[in-house]
Amino acid sequence: MESRLTRILVNAYLIIFLLYLFAPLFVMVAAAFNDSRFPTVMPWHGTTLRWFEALWEDDRMWEALLNSILVGIAAVVISVPIGTLAALLLDSIRGRTRSFLYALMVAPLLVPGIIIGISTLIFWNRLGVSSGLHLSTIGQCSFICSYVMLMVLARLQRMDRSLEEAALDLGATHTQTLRLIVLPYLRTALLTATVLAFFQSFENFNTTLFTRGGATTVTIFIASRIRTGVTPEVNALGLVLISITVAAAVVYAVRRKPAPV
Repeated sequence: MESRLTRILVNAYLIIFLLYLFAPLFVMVAAAFNDSRFPTVMPWHGTTLRWFEALWEDDRMWEALLNSILVGIAAVVISVPIGTLAALLLDSIRGRTRSFLYALMVAPLLVPGIIIGISTLIFWNRLGVSSGLHLSTIGQCSFICSYVMLMVLARLQRMDRSLEEAALDLGATHTQTLRLIVLPYLRTALLTATVLAFFQSFENFNTTLFTRGGATTVTIFIASRIRTGVTPEVNALGLVLISITVAAAVVYAVRRKPAPV
């Protein structure tokens, strides 16, 4: 009787948790089809697709989306190699030096995004670098690298070191061992870190706000729309992005191969 009650409570908790997690998304999706000039589902004014048409015709929105994608790709190109090299470095040393470097590399995660944005702007402006999307990329990479480092390092700590030793004993160089043994083993972690780095950049607001100059990203554009009067056009954009993300996740799950142990 007690085990049955526990099972019921656990299932009820899971249902409530999932509803709490996904209910805002369902409301956002429904609002994209509501024929109301405000993003709401109550009252329901009728089903319409006009907000998707407005989204398609909104050149500023697409420009902001393109900027976010470009900055995200640039952040991935910079952060993933730097974070991976940092993880390899930390994994190869021991003692107090490792603890000091680990704390130094994790520190950017503890700094508020506003502080990173302001400090990035002031530092690079004093060096003669004007604000813009390039400065937003630099500011974002200062903490995204830490995420990549943590993910790659966690994977490295599970690696069987005898594989590297065997490769070196058989005459492979350290570069060949890295390319043929270590990096294939890190493939799953690197892919996950790439996706995480892109989305960390894509959704960033605080750092981008201070470093973007005259450019606009999706988060900045939506924030400006909230001040001037947001419409369900933003909900339509959210539905498109969610659909793309879910489709990509499903394709990856179907095509995914088991990672090496």
